[in-house]
Amino acid sequence: MTLGTDPTATAATADRWFRRYAQTPTPRRRLLVLPHAGGSASFFHAWGTSFDPGTEVLVARYPGRHDRLTDPCIDRMEDLTEQLTLALRPLLDVPLTLFGHSMGASLAYETALLLARRYGVRPAALHVSSRKAPHRLTPRPLHEAGDEALTAEVRRLGGTDEALLADPDLREIVLPAIRADFTIVGRYGPRSADPVDCPVHAYIGDRDPSITVDDMSGWADVAPAGFELDVLPGGHFYLQEQRERLVGTLGRRMDEADRARGGAQTG
Repeated sequence: MTLGTDPTATAATADRWFRRYAQTPTPRRRLLVLPHAGGSASFFHAWGTSFDPGTEVLVARYPGRHDRLTDPCIDRMEDLTEQLTLALRPLLDVPLTLFGHSMGASLAYETALLLARRYGVRPAALHVSSRKAPHRLTPRPLHEAGDEALTAEVRRLGGTDEALLADPDLREIVLPAIRADFTIVGRYGPRSADPVDCPVHAYIGDRDPSITVDDMSGWADVAPAGFELDVLPGGHFYLQEQRERLVGTLGRRMDEADRARGGAQTG
């Protein structure tokens, strides 16, 4: 189900929250990408031109970093979900697919639930990467640790420009957003296994230092509409070295969802 535009959620709000890669003025579908803790829209820049012209790619721009550096950071999953979902409202006029990596996977799941509960919107699919299912989470209070311990964890996982962490002045700029994200991660879960009303596709690197294939299989418990799990070569940020393979899989699955939706409408 899709909705028309919502007058209470402006295009300016959407532009502040999402980096939009407009390949066509009339997209037939949208892919919303939700970055990891400490991540930014620039990490997924190459995704903007990796899909067909009918797919508009949106990447969330979390507050407190890059061109939203002066916006207050958000450190509660409920608040982040609320603000992101409201900003998304003007963009629900075509089918929406959600993809979240690490912390972004939990955010994508919560967004799917809120879209359904509040607006009656069913995403085309939920794609979750490198993150335990909500009812299997074992939060770690890393946000309560000092800067060095937090920086060490970010380095261990990868996915953050080392230059930002090595330079004391740059690190001082990025650490508030990193700490806010890890506060979200540290306080989120375990949650009840509330089902989403769309297929769920899970992805994990076979050398992830923190998450196992069994951990990712737990997403099947919230996926009565269908579940698939892909194991790809790599660590927690396998999606850097496996980008072409991953975006190819996403594109194929969005095509399959389009065909299934068309068959349902004509059947």
